[in-house]
Amino acid sequence: MPATRLTLIAHASTQARKRTRFALDEPLETEGQQMPLAQAKRFKRAPRLLCGPELRTRQTALLFGEHPQVDEALRDCDLGRWRGQRLDEIEQAEPEALQAWLTDSTAAPHGGESVAQVCERVGQWLHTLEQIPGHVVAVTHPFVIRAALLCVMQGPLAMFNRIDVEPLSSTELRFNGVWRLRLETRET
Repeated sequence: MPATRLTLIAHASTQARKRTRFALDEPLETEGQQMPLAQAKRFKRAPRLLCGPELRTRQTALLFGEHPQVDEALRDCDLGRWRGQRLDEIEQAEPEALQAWLTDSTAAPHGGESVAQVCERVGQWLHTLEQIPGHVVAVTHPFVIRAALLCVMQGPLAMFNRIDVEPLSSTELRFNGVWRLRLETRET
C-alpha cells in the first residue's frame, strides 16, 4: 500500500496572534501577503493542497500553490463568544471559565468547541486520509496541528496546551499502516 504523506503548515502571522487575541476571520499581516507562491518550490512535486475555510489559511495556502481546496475539517477551533477577545480580558472577566477551559479538555465555557471536540474532528479527518496515498499539504491552525499531533502520538488531551505551533511552521506526518511523526532536516 502506498504511503500517505501529510505536511501540516500553520497559517502565517496575523494581528490577532501578535496581540494575544483569539482570532476572528482576519487577513494575514501585510508582509505575509507580499510573498505569493514563495513557498511553492519547497516540494519536488505538486502536492494536493488543502486549507481551512478562514481567510488567514486561504491566504497562506496561496504561498504554496494557486488552487487550494477548502476543507471544513481544517477549520479553527470555535471559540464562541471569546472570538476577537484578548486573553488578558477573558482572564480578568471570566477567570474561572478560562481556567476550566485550560485544564479540562471537555470544557467549552465560551459556548464553542472543546479541545476534546477539536481532537475528535481532526482524528476523524486523519482517518479519511489513510486511504489517500500521495502527498497532502494542509494549511491550517495551531489548534488543528496540536490535535493531529496528539492523535498520531496517542497522547493525553492534557498535553494539548504544551505544544507550541509557530506561524508558517510545518509538521510532517506519514501513514503506512500506522501514523508516524517524521522529523526532517532542512538544507540551508
